[in-house]
Amino acid sequence: MFEALTEKLSQTFRALAGRARLTEANIADAVKEIRRALLEADVSYKVAKEFTESVKAKAIGQEVIKSVTPTQLFVKILYDELVRLLGERQEGLKFASVPPTVFMVVGLNGAGKTTFSAKLALYLKRRGRAPFLIAADVYRPAAMEQLAVLADKIEVPFYGENTPSDVIKLIERGIAASKQQAREIIIIDTAGRQTPDKELMEELRKIELAYKPMEVLLVLDAMTGQDAVTTAQAFREAVSVSGFILSKMDGDARGGAALSLRAATALPIKFIGTGEKPEDLDPFYPDRIASRILGMGDIVSFVEKAQAQYDAEKAKKLQEKLQKNKFDLEDMLEQLRTLRKMGNIKDLLSMIPGFSQVKEADIDEKTFKHIEAIILSMTPEERRNPHIINGSRRRRIAAGSGTSLQEVNQLLREFEQMRKLLRSFNKLQAQGRDIRRAHPIFSKKK
Repeated sequence: MFEALTEKLSQTFRALAGRARLTEANIADAVKEIRRALLEADVSYKVAKEFTESVKAKAIGQEVIKSVTPTQLFVKILYDELVRLLGERQEGLKFASVPPTVFMVVGLNGAGKTTFSAKLALYLKRRGRAPFLIAADVYRPAAMEQLAVLADKIEVPFYGENTPSDVIKLIERGIAASKQQAREIIIIDTAGRQTPDKELMEELRKIELAYKPMEVLLVLDAMTGQDAVTTAQAFREAVSVSGFILSKMDGDARGGAALSLRAATALPIKFIGTGEKPEDLDPFYPDRIASRILGMGDIVSFVEKAQAQYDAEKAKKLQEKLQKNKFDLEDMLEQLRTLRKMGNIKDLLSMIPGFSQVKEADIDEKTFKHIEAIILSMTPEERRNPHIINGSRRRRIAAGSGTSLQEVNQLLREFEQMRKLLRSFNKLQAQGRDIRRAHPIFSKKK
């Protein structure tokens, strides 16, 4: 996400490094590079020009105090302007004072409307709401079946018809079904087209007039860049779009759509899709996105993802095992799986300050799969007591996991180093000493 833009901006910051102060000349050079980076990210020329002019105006004349460098000051100005461009604050969903609340999901075919409808239902369900899905796309082949499968997967009630004759009547019957089940939120997955045509817009207009949704959420493919703005403007002429959903953000290294939409429409981005799984949906926080674009990470989102996978009982048991020096390969496997549930490893590292510039080549997802395969090829006894794994067992594990003997040996060596480090931590903690001193980097004599 934003990888190409982040790299371009980082090059600009490096060019400023070492300058004693901000001058009109070096600010002009930096702003020129930023504008070029934004245009390459498929941000509209008008938005890029207005943004960089605002950055330039704020940077010129700024006094650099002793506690910060010129680069740090410039990054702060750029951060503030990015937050402003992206919308300043996160804007959540609006709910009706008297249930049910109706959400209408619109967009072109292929943007991800149906997937988002299910993701939104799961998002609301996990926050104590009672959502209900209605399949109102009666034109796309298997659209109803797709939503039915997703609804079953996330265990949310669903309504659809195989041969509907009237979309308005279909939705009416769906709403009646939702009331019978006492559902408080209705999500209508509407039809789309390859392009915004007259018939589609007329149908959407009729649905909005008939059911007066609290939110009309327009799903846009983030990878279409500034074309997303054109699509947004076409839908806004037909229905009262209240906010945008940017799908496929995990595949968008540029960021043109995210950076152009708010400035062009004055409407908020409410959610971003960050993967294919039902749980891969995040609220859009302008400050966090700005931080990630500038390579500063997003530790708040990282912590939230970790908390979503947090199991207090398991954490307590793991702590007890660590204190008793009984950490084994089964524990290692469980921690690895918890980490992978949080999402793509590269994306997770990009949220941590200092790791945002990690390259794709530096992270091999296959390594994690190999580790899992190796541990699963062990017997329960071997996982609990790795010291019994002799040469013949190692060869059997390598063959069973489809890996090499060298990979098995490396995993066991690294696991043993981890256990030694944990034992050192526990020993120092028992003595009331600083656990950092157990690590070789701190224990070296200066």
